[in-house]
Amino acid sequence: MQLTPVAASDTVIGQILAKFAVRDPSLFELIAEDIDFRIDHFRDEVDTEWQKAETRDSLMSLVGRLGSEIFPKGTEALAIDSFELGEGWHLTCFHQRFFYGLRQQNVTSVTYIVSHEENGVLDYFRENVTNIVDVK
Repeated sequence: MQLTPVAASDTVIGQILAKFAVRDPSLFELIAEDIDFRIDHFRDEVDTEWQKAETRDSLMSLVGRLGSEIFPKGTEALAIDSFELGEGWHLTCFHQRFFYGLRQQNVTSVTYIVSHEENGVLDYFRENVTNIVDVK
């Protein structure tokens, strides 16, 4: 399989991440009512069991909690690199810098997101947080 780079702005997931970074609530207009959403963390001791949603409304609550607990000062998108996998599927690498509320520390993080979009809305989202690195 060959991964085909695609401009993040040409994907629904890229548009959602860009809106998330600037705290634009219109990102929810790009989410399917029956979204299948989950965030997983690699080797992190933080409870992430609450980081899943099955409806747009539950995702709105989840994003509100993320905003208050994880991203109290927002986030800065350092890079959003997307690859087309075919039939609406994308693999996206999201590199960000933010003040991590749980650690009370500035950090960077790289995550990998597998997503699916159809008819201009995102209906599947799996994020794997690979690292959270303290910025000195």
